[in-house]
Amino acid sequence: MNTEFDSSFSSSSLLCQETEEACFSETAATECYESVYSNHYKSCFVSENEDDEFIQNLVVRETDVGFKTNPSTCKTWLQSARLDAIEWIFNTRETFGFQVHTAYLSVTYFDRFISIRSIDEEKLWAVRLLPIACLSLAAKMEECEVPILSEFHTKDYQFQNKVIQRMELLVLSTLEWKMNPITPFSYLHYFIRKFHAESYPKGLISKALELIIAITKEINLVDHRPSIVAAAAVLAASNSGFTRRAMEVEIDFISLWGSLQSEEIYGCYSMMVEIEMRKCKTPNLVVTSNYSSVHNVVVEGISDVSNGGGTKRKLIFNESDQNSLAKKICRP
Repeated sequence: MNTEFDSSFSSSSLLCQETEEACFSETAATECYESVYSNHYKSCFVSENEDDEFIQNLVVRETDVGFKTNPSTCKTWLQSARLDAIEWIFNTRETFGFQVHTAYLSVTYFDRFISIRSIDEEKLWAVRLLPIACLSLAAKMEECEVPILSEFHTKDYQFQNKVIQRMELLVLSTLEWKMNPITPFSYLHYFIRKFHAESYPKGLISKALELIIAITKEINLVDHRPSIVAAAAVLAASNSGFTRRAMEVEIDFISLWGSLQSEEIYGCYSMMVEIEMRKCKTPNLVVTSNYSSVHNVVVEGISDVSNGGGTKRKLIFNESDQNSLAKKICRP
C-alpha cells in the first residue's frame, strides 16, 4: 500500500482558547480493570492447545502493524507534549465512560503516528489535535456509542469538526488503515496461566493492568512488542524482586521468544518495578507542558508532505497558512 498521502487539507479555522492544564487521573483509570479483563479477554481462550496456537498467531501479527524492538528517538518537547496527550486521553476516557482498552488503543495510534511522521516544534496545535483524532478512531473501533466530534474538548484549543475529520483521515492513511493492532491485554490470560497455572494471587490481574497503563507514560508503545509488555506486567505484578537469572528461569519454557526478547522483558519489568517504587515514595505528579498558549491563535489548514527516502514525513502548514501565524488575538 502506498504510504504517501498527497492530498492537502483545505483551509479551516482552529480557535485556540486559554484554559487550565489537564491532570492525568490514574486512580480513575484503574477502577474497573478486573471487569475489563474478565469481560473482554479471559473468555477468548478455550483449551490449552488452542490458547498456544492463538498466542502464536498474535505474536506474528505484532510485526504486521509496525511494533519493533529498536527504540525510536523522540525530541524533548515532543515527549512533554506526548505526556499531555496521554493525560488528555485518559481523562477523556473517564468523562465518556470508555473502556480502558479504548484509551490504550488510542495511545498506540498516537505513538505509531509520531514514529512515522515528524511534527515541528512550533506546530503544537497539531500535537493537540492528534490525540482527539486517535481517541475518536479508537472509540469507533471499540465502543458501542461514540460521542459526536464537537464533544471532544481540549483545555487549550477548540477544533472544528471538519478539521478533526481531516486529521482522522491522515491518521488512517499514515497507519495504512491497520486500526486493530494487538495490545498487551490479549496476552494476560496466557501469561497468568503460564506463570501461575490456575491459581494466582488476589489482585494480580488489576495490578498487571495498572502497570500496562502506567508504562505508557514511560515508553513509546511502538518500541515494545505487546507480548513483551504483557509478560513483564504479569511478572512485575507477581514479584518485584526477580533477578535477571530468576526471570530467565520463569520464561525459559515459553517458546515465543529468544534471548533478545528475554532482555527486553527484563528491561520492561525493571521499569515497571521502578514505577511502583516511585509511586510509593512520592505523591502523584501533575505533568505540565511548557508549550501551552496564553492567547488565542487562529491556525488555518493542514497539509501533508512526504520527503521520501525512508525519512519521517512532515505535517506542515500550507504556504498561505504561514501568514495565519501572525493572527494572534491577545486576551484582555
